[in-house]
Amino acid sequence: MTETLEPTAARGRKPSPGRRSPASGTTPSAPRPSGNARAALAIGGVPRVDLLPSEVHVARRQRAVVRRVWAGVVVVACGVGIVAGWAVMDRSAAEQDLRSAQDETTSLAQQQGQYRDVRSTESATTLLEAAQQVGGSTEVDWASTLRSVQSKLPQGVSITGVTIDSASVTEAYAQSDDPLQGQRIATLTFDAKSATLPSVPQWLSGVSGVTGFVDANANSVARAEDGSGYSVNMTIHLDEKAFDDRYAAKKG
Repeated sequence: MTETLEPTAARGRKPSPGRRSPASGTTPSAPRPSGNARAALAIGGVPRVDLLPSEVHVARRQRAVVRRVWAGVVVVACGVGIVAGWAVMDRSAAEQDLRSAQDETTSLAQQQGQYRDVRSTESATTLLEAAQQVGGSTEVDWASTLRSVQSKLPQGVSITGVTIDSASVTEAYAQSDDPLQGQRIATLTFDAKSATLPSVPQWLSGVSGVTGFVDANANSVARAEDGSGYSVNMTIHLDEKAFDDRYAAKKG
């Protein structure tokens, strides 16, 4: 129980009789007590005294720090566990994808094995085509070339003999030592019979239209012994344009 005691000086003071207020003419009231006198005194409150030693408070603070540290350790451990779990799951997914790819590869290999004969035939065909391209790369259509030469000669001239020499796949064609003669891949030498005396410049000018023509020269002009006409021996050199390219790879 708490009581409020007023100061004794304030309780025992009485107003002086006969003193009046100059403004109202009445007796003035008692003077107000000072701030210290007005303050109430609390008696009977619960005493609060900290009698614990300072070591107890230090230990409490240390325990709080230890709890926070352990909480941080737990959080870090949880994070590490989550990352490790994610890594394990990702590795498992990668291994599963690898197994799926290996199974698909095995299945494709088995399916290809069913068509082994077809693949072997295709390989043999490709090899044969390549061999034809290499072997036929130096071929010249001599029948067509001779027809072209015959058509360029004057009317009434007939070819009676032919000698041909051309490049091969394994050996390059021998070139002339004469720097005025062009590069050639084949030589066509023929004998022609003419009823009249041949005009050699006209013959040389005519055969220049043959496909692959490089140069030409008349080796000899002789009259037949029986007087039936003249015999001419002529040589024509041809370049790479004379190849027929029959087995060349088709573009597109």
